[in-house]
Amino acid sequence: MARPKAIVHLVAGGFPPGSFAGHDIDYARLRLLQLLHERGATATVGGDYTDIEKWLPERKLLISYVAGPYANDEQAAFVQDWLAAGGRWLALHGSSGGRAKRFAEGKRAMVKSGYHETLGGFFINHPPVRRFSVAVQPGSHPLTQGLPPTFDVIDELYMIELQDPARTDVLLTTELPVDPSPPGFGFVYERDSALQPDGKTRVLGYARAVGKGGVSYIALGHCHTPDSSVQSLVDVSVDPAGRTPPFLRGPWETAPFERLLANAIDWGLA
Repeated sequence: MARPKAIVHLVAGGFPPGSFAGHDIDYARLRLLQLLHERGATATVGGDYTDIEKWLPERKLLISYVAGPYANDEQAAFVQDWLAAGGRWLALHGSSGGRAKRFAEGKRAMVKSGYHETLGGFFINHPPVRRFSVAVQPGSHPLTQGLPPTFDVIDELYMIELQDPARTDVLLTTELPVDPSPPGFGFVYERDSALQPDGKTRVLGYARAVGKGGVSYIALGHCHTPDSSVQSLVDVSVDPAGRTPPFLRGPWETAPFERLLANAIDWGLA
């Protein structure tokens, strides 16, 4: 029997190429491929956005789970045109990151580029792994169907700066008035541009139309193993000893996140 047409391209990888980059990329890749398999979809797989122009033209959906890789300006422009023509992009977790600028004193700051304009979001920092509550915004978007009004996760709480708030449909939020990162942890930034006007809300998931297509971004999704973890501090609500759990699947082991991923893939394949 003929195999179904490969309609999805999955980008899952770290930087430098082949590295863990603080995440269990293999685990996330396998879980996403399993979800696609359950829906009768086949996939091509890459570790970064190299040759993206070769893979996307015959694909309906792009999924990314990356920690470091990002599309350069030429590649981002290609993705933008692909979206405008009807493609859909499901971007997860570290997909809002990219290149970091290093300072002499050992500090790092994320660098915004055309890639983030296409995505619609830009990562500025996250506190150490912690437990927090996610609020599902009311509405009829396909990604949030069947989700409870709130659910708890153990994850990296990403601080995301929206690039086009007026044309972005916010789907998931949490409350974090102040970045609790300890000195020397994570990335530096000039101002907390991820904090919403109410002074407490953070956007953790959104959708935005791009021409005939669109982007959905979900900031949740951290996972690591002892080999891939780079954190040494953790919120006391996760581990009273103040140590990062050696194995962490975080939201991947929760029913709401599994439903969210399933909804997002169904949205992308619709």
